[in-house]
Amino acid sequence: MSAISFRLSRLLGLVVLSSCLSSAAAEAGTTEPKAVVVAASDPSPADFLDSIAQKTKARWRLLFRPPPPTPPTDRGRTALILGTLMGDSFLVLQAGDAQQFRNNNQDVLTYCRTLGLGEKLLPRLMTQGNLAEKNAWKDLRQEIVDGHQQALQLLRDQMDEDLALLINIGVGLRLFEIATAIIVAAPEADVGLLCGTSPALLRDMRDDWSHISAPKRDEALMLRVSALIHEIGQLWQDADKTPLTQAQAAETNDKLKGLMQEMITK
Repeated sequence: MSAISFRLSRLLGLVVLSSCLSSAAAEAGTTEPKAVVVAASDPSPADFLDSIAQKTKARWRLLFRPPPPTPPTDRGRTALILGTLMGDSFLVLQAGDAQQFRNNNQDVLTYCRTLGLGEKLLPRLMTQGNLAEKNAWKDLRQEIVDGHQQALQLLRDQMDEDLALLINIGVGLRLFEIATAIIVAAPEADVGLLCGTSPALLRDMRDDWSHISAPKRDEALMLRVSALIHEIGQLWQDADKTPLTQAQAAETNDKLKGLMQEMITK
């Protein structure tokens, strides 16, 4: 088995089909596939956003982002951005927006091609687009999970373990950006409840970072990523017991946005 910690990847493969999906998914009237039972201590990115959806009326569409620029030549940075785009897939799933999902999926494909994964992932991404068009959100949920798993496996097959880890970290950073934006926008919500699944997600992100090779960790952008992961950890490791204040959430969100911008412009 490789040296990579695939806790987040494994959890993605064991996603819980939560009873609380977006209103768009409910209106679609799709047949529910059999749920997969997962320990409550093992939240996935989908569960992370579900836990927020259950506690507040998040305005998911306000969190959509403009498309990223042409993928950079730096493969590590490309992997990070691809991870954030995969995080956006979970966001759009919550919003139940078929057109936005197709738009984001096209960006995912573009970045996958830069890493040499495009043609192998194209059939799955086409299936995902068709499911979004049919509003088959629960089936699409599993396809997103499987697509992420397939991308990681293809990178491992190419001996690109650092890139697989950076994709996972990109997913985590995007989820924390989404969560902090929602906390800032919903001062009436119980922040402690919104943060309930954050410690486990944080542990996974830290674990992934610890397995990245030393040369990659020493790159300038990666040092910024490391510093921000540490800072998030200081605030979020006990967020289920000691919730963030609005000011802390706003400050963290600003720094995450700054890092996301640095990823695509540096």
